[in-house]
Amino acid sequence: MYSVSKTFSFCYGHRLLNDEGKCRHLHGHTARVTLTLGGDKLDEKGMVFHFDRLKETMGAWIEKNLDHTLLLSKEDPVIDALNQSGERFYELPANPTAENIARLLFDVAKKQGIPIAKVEVWESETSRATYEG
Repeated sequence: MYSVSKTFSFCYGHRLLNDEGKCRHLHGHTARVTLTLGGDKLDEKGMVFHFDRLKETMGAWIEKNLDHTLLLSKEDPVIDALNQSGERFYELPANPTAENIARLLFDVAKKQGIPIAKVEVWESETSRATYEG
């Protein structure tokens, strides 16, 4: 099995509903995301997937949808106020934890036909979540 990985960075804000700690308050992170792709064979160029193509697909999707965006659970009551004010946000079906962001990115890559194997989301220097399909 061959694998390749590409890392992207983006800034986002979020808060976690029903959290008893400080993450219940709006705050921000500079995330580092590593997408790992896999395959049993290489294409005609000798690649699992071209790094430029990954940048043009997932890199562009991350920039358009997540970078400098408030990530919120669809249950978050602040969404109404954000809609009224025209503020940018991305609605997730559950709390915007690093785990759920990793799953979101995995699913987006899969829908684009990218041979995704694993997504790692670092929300800080010491905290990482991984999703593997």
